[in-house]
Amino acid sequence: MLAVAPADARAPIEVVVKDAYIDLHTGPGRGFPVTFSVERGVTIELLRQRTDWIEVRTARGQRGWVHRSQLENTLTPAGSEVHIAGPGQDARTEHQWEAGVAVGDFGGANVVSVNGAYALTHTLLVRADVSQLLGDTSNGWLGTAGIAQVFMPQWPVSPVLGIGVGVLSITPKAPNTKDSTDATAYGSLGFRSYLTDRFLMQADYRRFVVFTSGGGHEEKDEWIAGFSYFF
Repeated sequence: MLAVAPADARAPIEVVVKDAYIDLHTGPGRGFPVTFSVERGVTIELLRQRTDWIEVRTARGQRGWVHRSQLENTLTPAGSEVHIAGPGQDARTEHQWEAGVAVGDFGGANVVSVNGAYALTHTLLVRADVSQLLGDTSNGWLGTAGIAQVFMPQWPVSPVLGIGVGVLSITPKAPNTKDSTDATAYGSLGFRSYLTDRFLMQADYRRFVVFTSGGGHEEKDEWIAGFSYFF
């Protein structure tokens, strides 16, 4: 058996399709459309790997992305079985999407949030969070969107700086009190650490400025930590 990792290869690797067919997608994910299929016996080249997706090229120059599971039964031109290695540390800079959950504290209230991010570059992320706030005197929710700069993503622990804007809605528990919905902005400092080939841990401190309806502003601190899955 020949073990290969296309992401680390200096030259394309030739393999022969053994399954009845494999589907070629326009991008590294099942959400990308299938442009065409390659039948059994056809020789293709493995170009590069992004997490569990491999970019391939046919003899006619057609290119597309194939899930690693569809290449497990391919053969080398000499007839040896090929094992496609799983995503390695390069996935830390090659992946595009992240989705995660986190918990923490916002101005004395408990926070439970879900978040997502899209990598514009290897180090620059666009991130969005939706958080539920659970306090003693009020509940609420917080929605934010911003950008985050990751420094040295190849390090075991990477510093992260961010800025963003959002909306804060508060519902007091006391009777005869009004709900409030205000705009907010924040700056953040944190770190992230890769736990496995697919999961990372991230912790952030955020300083919020809440622009109240009365024309003033309030400052709130948030401490939050959680886990994200990247693909």
